[in-house]
Amino acid sequence: MISTVDQSRTPLLTALLQQATAPHLRFYTPGHKGGPGSSAQMLAAFGAAVCRADLPELPGFDNLFAPQASIQAAQELAAAAFGADHTYFLVNGSSGGLMAALLSVCRPGEEVIVPRNSHQSILHGLILAGARPIWMWPSREEDIAHCLTPAALAAAISAYPQAKAAIAISPSYEGVCGNVAGLARVAHQGGIPLIVDEAHGPHLGFHPAYPASALSQGADLVVQSTHKVLSAFSQASMLHCRGHRIDRHRLQASLRMIQTSSPSALLLASLDAARQQWATQGEPILEAALTMVRQARRQIQAIPNLDLLAPAPDVGDPEQSGFVALDPLRLTIKTQGLGIDGFHFDDQLASRFQILAELPAQNHLTFTLGLGNSAADLDQLVQAVQTLCSDWAEQQNHTQQISRSPLQVQKASFQDPLTPRRSTLTPQAAFNATSQTVPLERAVGRISQALVCPYPPGIPILFPGETITAEAIAQLCQTREAGGFIVGAADAPATSLQVIGFDEAQP
Repeated sequence: MISTVDQSRTPLLTALLQQATAPHLRFYTPGHKGGPGSSAQMLAAFGAAVCRADLPELPGFDNLFAPQASIQAAQELAAAAFGADHTYFLVNGSSGGLMAALLSVCRPGEEVIVPRNSHQSILHGLILAGARPIWMWPSREEDIAHCLTPAALAAAISAYPQAKAAIAISPSYEGVCGNVAGLARVAHQGGIPLIVDEAHGPHLGFHPAYPASALSQGADLVVQSTHKVLSAFSQASMLHCRGHRIDRHRLQASLRMIQTSSPSALLLASLDAARQQWATQGEPILEAALTMVRQARRQIQAIPNLDLLAPAPDVGDPEQSGFVALDPLRLTIKTQGLGIDGFHFDDQLASRFQILAELPAQNHLTFTLGLGNSAADLDQLVQAVQTLCSDWAEQQNHTQQISRSPLQVQKASFQDPLTPRRSTLTPQAAFNATSQTVPLERAVGRISQALVCPYPPGIPILFPGETITAEAIAQLCQTREAGGFIVGAADAPATSLQVIGFDEAQP
C-alpha cells in the first residue's frame, strides 16, 4: 500500500512516552503507580519502563472512544497506510472487531450470510446481535477449507435477498486467499456490504508478490489482527472501514459496547509503532521473507512422501474458486503421505526440537512466519522436518506400519458449497433456550444448542439454532468410528448432543 502521508511519525507512541516520563504524582489507576507498587518479580520480568507506560486515558494521552489528539492522529495514519477511509484501534483483538462489525450491520431477526468455517467470535456476534445466519459450506481440499466463492454468495443472495450483509474469511489460517474482488462485486450488486475477516492478513497489499488486501479489492469492513504477523502486542488489532455502506455512528457505538473502557495504552501504542514500521519498511521486510520462504519450500518439497499446500493452481472460472492465492508467510505441511497425523507431527517437533507450530490439524500442520523470524529459524525448521521424516521412513521400513494414521472422512452430499442453509432459530434464541442431553440417534429433528465440529475436516456441522438432520448425525458417527474427534458433543465419546427444549420421555 502506497501512502502519500508521512508515515515515519508515531504520534501515539510519542505521546505515551512523554506522559510516562513527565514528572507528576500518580493519584489515578493503575494501583502500581508506574512501578513503585509492582512486585519485585514484575519489575524484574518487564522492567520499569513498561510499568511507567501502563497508563489510563489521561488528558495528555487521548481517549480511544472520543479521540481528538494522539489516538486520532495514529488512527488516521493507519487508515492512510492500509487504504481505509477510517481505521479503529482494537484492544479486544479481532474478535471484538468482528462482533462490533456484526452489531453495526444487522438488527434482531435480520439475516447475514456466513461461511461455516468462521471464527467463533462471529457466532458470538450473531448471538449478541440476535441476527439469523444463512450458513454456507466452504469448498475444501481434504480438511483445508477454502474461501466463500462469488458463485456461492450470488446463490445465497438470490435465495435470501433480504440478507443485510455477507462475511468472508480471507486469508484462512492456512493462508488460503479467496476472490474478494468478486465477492465484493456480488455483495454490492445485491445491495449489501462485505465484511472480511482478514485477521491473518494485515501484511497483504504491501508487496506485489503477495496477495492483494481485502480493502484494495472493495471490501467495506475489514478486521485485521495486527499482532499476528506484524509487530503489535498480542490482541492489538485494527478495524478498517471504507465506502458508504457502513453506518459509522452505529459502528462506533458498537465498538464502545464491545471494547473495554480501560484500554491498555501499551497495546494502543504498539499498534502505532507497528503501523510506522510496516508503512516505512514493509516491502523490503516482505521481500526478505519471500526469499527465505521460497528456499524453505524447495527443501521441504524435496522430502519424500511429504507435501506442502501449494499456491493456487490455474483456478479456471474465478467465480467458482475459493482459492485464488496463497499467503507466502504460511507453510502448511500435509502429513497423509507419511502415514501420521498433524497432531503427532506437532508433538514431535515440540518435544524433540522445541519448535512450536501455529496450528496442528488432523491431516496437516501450519507454520506462521512473521517479522521476527530469521533464515536461521527456517533452517532449523527444515532440518527438524527432514530428521523426523527420515526417522519415520526408517520406522516404516522396519515395521511396515506407523500408528496414528491420518483420517479421511467423506464429504456428505448436504455440504454443497452452493446451497445456503438458513438457521431454524437465531443463535441468540438457542443460547437463551432451555436444553437437555439426548443420544445421537434421538437427536434427529431436534434443534442444536451447541456448536458441534468434527475433526476432520474442522468445519462445524451444527451451529446453535440449527435443526439436526440424519445426514449430520451420520457424518458425526462416521467421524467417530474413523477415530476422529468431535468438539461440542455433550460427552467425551460423542454419543450425545445438547438440544433445545424438554422431552418428557427423556429422563
